Amino acid sequence: MSDTDTNTLTDADADADADTVTWNSNAFDEIVSNDAGRPVLFTNARVLTMDPLIGTMTGADVLLVGALLVGVGPGIITAAQDDNAIVVDCTGMTVVPAVVDTVALVGGRGHRSEYVATLTPGNAGDLLVVPDEFATDVASAQATLLTRPDQVRALVAAGKPVLWAGTDAPDRPTAPEAGIPAAGDMTGSPRTGVWIDKNDFLHQELTTDGRYDETRGGRPHAYEGRYWIDGDRIDYLDDLGFWAFGEFQGEELHHAGYAMRLG
Repeated sequence: MSDTDTNTLTDADADADADTVTWNSNAFDEIVSNDAGRPVLFTNARVLTMDPLIGTMTGADVLLVGALLVGVGPGIITAAQDDNAIVVDCTGMTVVPAVVDTVALVGGRGHRSEYVATLTPGNAGDLLVVPDEFATDVASAQATLLTRPDQVRALVAAGKPVLWAGTDAPDRPTAPEAGIPAAGDMTGSPRTGVWIDKNDFLHQELTTDGRYDETRGGRPHAYEGRYWIDGDRIDYLDDLGFWAFGEFQGEELHHAGYAMRLG
């Protein structure tokens, strides 16, 4: 075992009788300042993968590289020094998916490939770490997050800590304010203008004041309302009250089964 591993385990042992805010504090500091893209290894945990092939493991490791989960199972710790991994000792802890597939929880998926939000190598690095006593199953672990967040040791989204030892991680993402935002000024945006589908049925005009106006089959003003663009996603709020969305893919705007190009 490397000096890094020894220090991490010693800190974890010392923290066992301390306040939870100090849980794996050295490893956490390394994760927060991890600019070199070092792997992060959660080791010696009970892991409820929710993957029907992998199942539940004890004394197991979960390896994250960037935003991805790349390995799960016993023995990964043996390569921690080789990979310069940041090691988080999870003795007495259970690791579960941070995003719950409720259909999978009740056995309602068909093929394994249809499962989502499982701790399967290749999936997003979204995981939750809680003490064993609060995690008899995935549902109880999730309930701990919602009802006793102070007992959460780690909540990780796409490989980045959101909660650690019951407190917010530095620079964690924050949810947008509730409510409908004001329409943005889209002056100068290359995405404003009239978008037309290949059959010339749907014409959707995005104006610089954050409004849209659809002509369908020659019928003007079929739908009108506000829109907001976030990255490649566009959200619509129609004046009739319903919400819809679209996605910019290269030079096309995909919306409700239509693929449109700027006319």
